[in-house]
Amino acid sequence: MKIGIIQQHNTADIKDNKQRLAEKIRKVAQDGAELIVLQELHNGLYFCQTEDVDAFDQAEPIPGPSTEFYGKLAKELQVVIVTSLFERRTAGLYHNTAVVIEKDGSIAGKYRKMHIPDDPAYYEKFYFTPGDLGFHPIDTSVGRLGVMVCWDQWYPEAARLMALQGAELLIYPTAIGYTDNDDEAEQQRQREAWTTVMRGHAVANGLPVVAVNRVGEEAPLHLPTIEGGIRFWGSSFVAGPQGEMLYRAAETEEEVAVIEVDLAHSEQVRRWWPFLRDRRIDAYDNILQRFVD
Repeated sequence: MKIGIIQQHNTADIKDNKQRLAEKIRKVAQDGAELIVLQELHNGLYFCQTEDVDAFDQAEPIPGPSTEFYGKLAKELQVVIVTSLFERRTAGLYHNTAVVIEKDGSIAGKYRKMHIPDDPAYYEKFYFTPGDLGFHPIDTSVGRLGVMVCWDQWYPEAARLMALQGAELLIYPTAIGYTDNDDEAEQQRQREAWTTVMRGHAVANGLPVVAVNRVGEEAPLHLPTIEGGIRFWGSSFVAGPQGEMLYRAAETEEEVAVIEVDLAHSEQVRRWWPFLRDRRIDAYDNILQRFVD
């Protein structure tokens, strides 16, 4: 499978962001991409840096304007696109939702972000209701995709549940970066931890992993914040089923790329390392506890 990734620096101009994404989608499609993955909340700025009720105006229904916009591109270019949208179910009920668009422009499926952070500059609990669709892969013409979103990428349980249901690929649209509160050494530890944990999911499940992050600096749109904004660290990557790095984007620049992934290799890796065979499912009851005293 040829996978297109788009790492973009966004501004407050949503129309311009979408048009630039459309140009990049066309570029990677022309370069042979069959599956194209976009970053988290790719239409606009990362508004969760502050708690601002006006930001809810950016939310939209699914299906809605964005699924129509990206659906037309998917149909025209005959590609599958993984989008990441601010979903409005009704007034006061919103989700951070990944929507997978099929080659014919239809919605193949969606995933609502399950793990919702609430940290300095990442005040997502103010905006997003935790997902209620569970961890279920989405079937597409290019394969069964285990799509999750950003903070989900730190949880091995989520990756495992996708793998247990036949996911052929783990995909994480992402928005993560540095604040000015940490020195350079700490910033790099955080970035490397982010990469390492997902490479671990690849190894533990014998599956490729795709993580597409934002890049560039973004200041809060309306309200001041003590953090002073986020410098998104880019570094979007694709890893193989043994955690091998197949591609890693720049830390500070926009980037598009097409990466070829051999899905058949996952079958062979799982034969060498049959982790699913040797799991002690009779001994994991405590995993359902918050903490075991």
